[in-house]
Amino acid sequence: MNSNEKNTALYEKMAAEQDTFRDWLKSQSPEEVLNHAYEYTVREDIVMAMEELELSDNQAQALLDSPSPLADVYRHFEKLETGYMDVIRESIEERANEMHRAKEEQRAAPVYPHSAAYASEHGEMAQYRASLQVSLACKEAIEQAINAHYGDNRLNTEAAVKEVLEQFGPERMQYILANTVLKKEHDGRISRDNKAWAKTIPMPEDGGDPRHSYALVVDKVNPGLTDLFLKQARKVLQAPEKGSVLEKLKQEPPERRPAAPKKREPER
Repeated sequence: MNSNEKNTALYEKMAAEQDTFRDWLKSQSPEEVLNHAYEYTVREDIVMAMEELELSDNQAQALLDSPSPLADVYRHFEKLETGYMDVIRESIEERANEMHRAKEEQRAAPVYPHSAAYASEHGEMAQYRASLQVSLACKEAIEQAINAHYGDNRLNTEAAVKEVLEQFGPERMQYILANTVLKKEHDGRISRDNKAWAKTIPMPEDGGDPRHSYALVVDKVNPGLTDLFLKQARKVLQAPEKGSVLEKLKQEPPERRPAAPKKREPER
């Protein structure tokens, strides 16, 4: 056999060896299968590598002479110190960084202020669609937060609002809540105070097509719970303005009066 034929024969021998190992593995208990999961995966990779690898004539013959070349290569691989765990650690860190960046970008993304028609005319459909996707996600997050923090006939509004605010920021959350209230203007479960507030919030243009604004209505939870959520959200959104003065007073040292002159003792 020439070198090419030997490589083909070696690949076929390793593939047959892996088939035998797979058949044996199928007959084992689930616990035993898990014990050999890593071995099975590495052996699969070795066989896959052999599809493209071109060994020299001597190398191919040496492995062909082995009764179980696949097991021999696997045992050698087990003894090597690879950077596998370094790659795993790097993957964890890189994915965490990607998710953190995406979260920050989502929170900082501005609400697109114009209609789809305007965006189309001005070449801004990418911005329009991106804003719409974040708005839909925010709407769903509000519904999920209300469901997650409601129990025993009580809504933990502080936890629910904080959860959404951390993900989407004040502008987006305020927009979704105002849009919801405006679309539920005749719903008696929404307080008059919240309805009046909603009318003060600037809303993006709908361009005569209100479909998207209706799609952004928080409607998978009881409107009474949405009203409670909004009441807490307004309280939180207004809090920094009130607290800033207090913080400033805390930071500024109190005004100091000049010390009174000490009394001089009469001379004796």
